[in-house]
Amino acid sequence: MYLAELEQAGLFGLAGFDDRTLDMMLGTYCPNVLFPYARQAIGDLVAQGGFPPFYLQPINFEALYAEGLRRRAEAAQGGPAAEAGNA
Repeated sequence: MYLAELEQAGLFGLAGFDDRTLDMMLGTYCPNVLFPYARQAIGDLVAQGGFPPFYLQPINFEALYAEGLRRRAEAAQGGPAAEAGNA
């Protein structure tokens, strides 16, 4: 068993979007750009540590974003508490 951690950030210049579209871009587009690099870095880190290859499964950020929207809508209607954030 092993633990591999990665901190990653991206710098995106997003201008001219309305609030709804900007939220969608931050919740789907930006993670879709960054994730392949994180996936590769973790795979390389594990392999260089002498462990068997580890392949991080793809993540559907659009589905995660849609679920987050659903939860926020429920919270706005008095349903269970929603998570804050874009994704």
